[in-house]
Amino acid sequence: MAVSLLQQLNGERAVVLLYIIRILSSTPLSLLSEACSLSLLSLFALCVEISADDDSNPLANYFRTRPGASSGILLGAVTLPGVMVSRLIQSLRAFSLQEVGIEGWPVALMALWVLCHGFTAVNLIQRIIRTFPACASIGESLLVTAGLVIYFGDMLAYTAASIPSFLASSKALLVLYGIKRSEIGTIIQGVIIGLLIFPIFYKYVIQLWESFASLSSSGDLGNYEMRRSLVFYASLMFMLAMVVPSWMQLVHSFQMHPLLWIFHFVFSEPFKSLTLCAYWLVVIYFSVRKFYNISKNSKTERILLRKYYHLMAVSIFVPALIFQPRFLDLAFGAALAVFLLLEIIRIWKIWPLGHLVHQFMNAFTDHRDSDLLIVSHFSLLLGCALPIWLSSGFTDRPLAPFAGILSLGIGDTMASMVGHKYGVLRWSKTGKKTIEGTAAGITSVLAACFILLPLLAATGYIFTLHWFSLIVAVTISGLLEAYTAQLDNAFIPLVFYSLLCL
Repeated sequence: MAVSLLQQLNGERAVVLLYIIRILSSTPLSLLSEACSLSLLSLFALCVEISADDDSNPLANYFRTRPGASSGILLGAVTLPGVMVSRLIQSLRAFSLQEVGIEGWPVALMALWVLCHGFTAVNLIQRIIRTFPACASIGESLLVTAGLVIYFGDMLAYTAASIPSFLASSKALLVLYGIKRSEIGTIIQGVIIGLLIFPIFYKYVIQLWESFASLSSSGDLGNYEMRRSLVFYASLMFMLAMVVPSWMQLVHSFQMHPLLWIFHFVFSEPFKSLTLCAYWLVVIYFSVRKFYNISKNSKTERILLRKYYHLMAVSIFVPALIFQPRFLDLAFGAALAVFLLLEIIRIWKIWPLGHLVHQFMNAFTDHRDSDLLIVSHFSLLLGCALPIWLSSGFTDRPLAPFAGILSLGIGDTMASMVGHKYGVLRWSKTGKKTIEGTAAGITSVLAACFILLPLLAATGYIFTLHWFSLIVAVTISGLLEAYTAQLDNAFIPLVFYSLLCL
């Protein structure tokens, strides 16, 4: 069986297995059960992917949900578990330094979580594939659903720990769950989850409104669209101004309204914050204006045009991450909230912005986007933000928060630009990725790390660096960019981040 599996290895599967082997080789004996679980998951996912991608399998077409991409089951199944094991390894180092404590979970509670997680994830994957056909592969759906279930589960546990009547002692759950959430983390979680559940809330509100107003049979379509938009904006204000802040006040003892807390935080250091905001606005304005005009009046390929936005992300995020990391956390949350809101407006065609947003966003789409759902801007933003958010708390690897910025803003961009202009030797006969582009991406990320480390040291960061681990992490993530047909903006930062944590 092992020989048969080896014969089925393609480039993407081989790189993913290298990723798993690297994590397992760094796992201490105290995490043996987690390492065994990750190994079994990888083996099972590999077998399922091989079966799903077999053309002779009658179910093969069911697993190929996005044109031009394989099922991606192996990569989608192991990415988040790999991140979790890497973070556990990092937490053990913190425990040895007495930076954190370790508290075990009851077996029954873990079994309940596994059952709920599996049931919810399976239903959510089916809903995503039915609602947004051809927008995501199975592997991408696995990554998204696992992330959403974990995020919502975290919110529910956070809420339960804050309700004294729910448990005999909410403080006991806080200790067991290990919650120590900052104000910024609470605000981001509340707003994002509020916007994620808002379409469901709005759907029922509009149905109730139509039943009372009896406008569904009205012949004045323009008047109906305007009134529907007013209901949308009123529902949105109710969600963001009342429901979400009420939850924030429940789970965290804000001394003022969360919106006022944001203003107080921003203006606590007005010179730094406002200067950074002004710098961001200038960069974004001129970049978007220039690139949008190029997209309309030039024959430049869209994939190269989108890489310029990756460079813009580097120029925006790196200075803030070095000098104002907490403010950048809040800014990432605000940007994600704006993207979610604009996508909701675009999908529901809300007057007067729906058509304008769709027209603007359509200029930067690629083959992985569709009219139903545009994911490119989400994947770039989350690819840069997630390593930073995951690095909250103890971190002894200073480059880990920069994983998304380095891999997407520099590595992916240089690989695409050099490969497009100078690439000759292709990794495969059917693919477009070139060896020259991959080499340029890996080299550029290593060079950026060499430049970034002295800057971090100058800010007073004390750390130890393992060059072999860094080179392996950069190489594996670069090879994954070369071989994967999945949404690289989503997977590569998480893979690179987990390898940097080792």
